[in-house]
Amino acid sequence: MRVASLYRYPVKGLSPERLNRAELPTGGYFPGDRLFAVENGPSGFDPAEPVHQPKIKYLMLMRNESLARLRTRYDDGSGDLVIGHDGAETRVATETEAGREGLTAFFKGYMPDELRGEPRLLTALEGYRFTDSRSGFVSIINLASVADLETRLGVAVDPLRFRGNVMVEDLAAWAELDLVGRELTAPSGLRLLVIKRIERCAATNVAPATGIRDLQIPKALMQGYGHVDCGIYCRIITGGTLGEGERLTLVEASAPATLGVA
Repeated sequence: MRVASLYRYPVKGLSPERLNRAELPTGGYFPGDRLFAVENGPSGFDPAEPVHQPKIKYLMLMRNESLARLRTRYDDGSGDLVIGHDGAETRVATETEAGREGLTAFFKGYMPDELRGEPRLLTALEGYRFTDSRSGFVSIINLASVADLETRLGVAVDPLRFRGNVMVEDLAAWAELDLVGRELTAPSGLRLLVIKRIERCAATNVAPATGIRDLQIPKALMQGYGHVDCGIYCRIITGGTLGEGERLTLVEASAPATLGVA
C-alpha cells in the first residue's frame, strides 16, 4: 500500500496538520499526535499518573461539532497553539499558566452552552496520549474503503472525518480490516503491528470543513457492511521514518501474544 498522506492532531478534537514525513519511535505514538486535550469540566485526569479517560470527559467532535469550525495549528518550537476563527487568530502559550488561562477564556466565549465546567487545557506527558483507544498508537485509513462507502452513500465523504494518521492507497477496499495480527514495514525499517480495527462513533458524522453534522457514518457502515469499523490501529514495534509516497509492505506476523490490545 502507498502512503498518500500523513496527519497529526496535536489537540484532541481540533484541526489536523499534514506532514511530509514523520519519525515514529519504537513503542511510542505517532509524533505530535493528541498531545493535548481540553477537559469539559473536571475530568479527573492526573498528569502525574495518567490513566486513559473516556473521551466524553473532553471537548470532542462526537458531542461538540462546533470544534470543526476552528482552524488550529501547533508550533513545536514555541509550544504555542494558534486558533483561527472568524478571520481572527488567538495565540495560546501552552507552556504558561497565562496561556492556558487564555485558552479557557477563548472556549468560554466560543461555546458557552456546551460547557459543563472550566474548559481547561491538559497536557500529555511522555508515554501518554489523549487517544480514543488505549492502544491508539498509529491509525491507518484505507482511502479505497472510504471511496467504497462514498459510492454506497452517493455523496462525498472526506477521509479526514476518520481523523487518521496515515492515509493509504493501492489497497483493495476493506482489505485493511483483515490485517489484524500482521506486520507492515516501510523502506526505513519501520515495522508496524496491526493490533485492532477502529470502531467508529458519531464524530465521523461531522463534516471537517464546515462543522455540520450532515451524515450518519456508523449507521451507514452497519447497514452496508455489518460492522462500524473503518481503519486500523498499529503498534510501532521497530522505529523508523515514514514519508508520503513510500510503501508499506506486508511481512510475516509476530506472535499473537504480543498484541496486548485495549
